[in-house]
Amino acid sequence: MNYWLMKSEPGECSVDDALAAPNATVPWVGVRNYQARNFMRDAMRVDDGVLFYHSSCAEPGIVGIARVASPPYPDPTQFDPGSPYFDPGSKTESSRWLLVDVQVLRKTRNLGLPELRGNADLQDLLVLRKGNRLSITPIEPRHWQLIVKLLGSTPASAA
Repeated sequence: MNYWLMKSEPGECSVDDALAAPNATVPWVGVRNYQARNFMRDAMRVDDGVLFYHSSCAEPGIVGIARVASPPYPDPTQFDPGSPYFDPGSKTESSRWLLVDVQVLRKTRNLGLPELRGNADLQDLLVLRKGNRLSITPIEPRHWQLIVKLLGSTPASAA
């Protein structure tokens, strides 16, 4: 099993939006970074653990525990000229961009950047690295265990 931190802007798709969706599951649309796409394509598996992270907001942080709910498949927004994620270079027979469905298992308190940075055992989290802008980053199992504990969940209930 792998673990991931997946960022979403709350105005685009918040943890509450995901919880309100059928089966609390949303397609993770709009990933337009090759490294993040490759994580989905090459390493993500159904039932992998996900830390749902709100970014580009007043209080960025982990706000939910989720799981990968589907294998990767083509992101339909790449083919929609009306979408902000439209990619005219991507063709249906050879789509460039993928997505996975993400199912939120539960909303958590906001485990924000100051608390993450203040924990010595989390100092090497990729999301804390200066200049890191990836929307999807892998999480080490030891970090997953600690974060789930900080959020008051048991790992078994988290994924």
